[in-house]
Amino acid sequence: MNKAIIIMLISVNDMPRPRLLIIDDEEMFCAFVAEVAEEMGYEVRVLTTSGEFIATFNAFQPQAVFLDMVMPELDGTEITRLLAERKFCGKLFIVTGYNQQYSKIAKALGELGGLSDVERLSKPLRLEELRRVLRI
Repeated sequence: MNKAIIIMLISVNDMPRPRLLIIDDEEMFCAFVAEVAEEMGYEVRVLTTSGEFIATFNAFQPQAVFLDMVMPELDGTEITRLLAERKFCGKLFIVTGYNQQYSKIAKALGELGGLSDVERLSKPLRLEELRRVLRI
């Protein structure tokens, strides 16, 4: 009995890249996170205002979201609630440079809403920590 073995080689370029949506009103912080994420293989979209969140989220369908807690328009708690309503099953990184209670409350709300992979981070964020949390 002859058995044929077929090996398919898939180019790294043919593999879909994980998608990361960054929502933060600090442009320099967005640029930092985006640059590191792209170096690590992510496809990245950045929002510096939260008003376009719903449309961008629906069109981009990210596997991970980097979310600032204190923003004009929709704040991080509201966006966390929207992610839970949409049954987001990716990784949510809640980031703040202010009182850590904000991120603690948002994480609890997200988990109560069914978000299963939520991590809290503090600004300023060190390069090593960013690389650690973005590891695919």
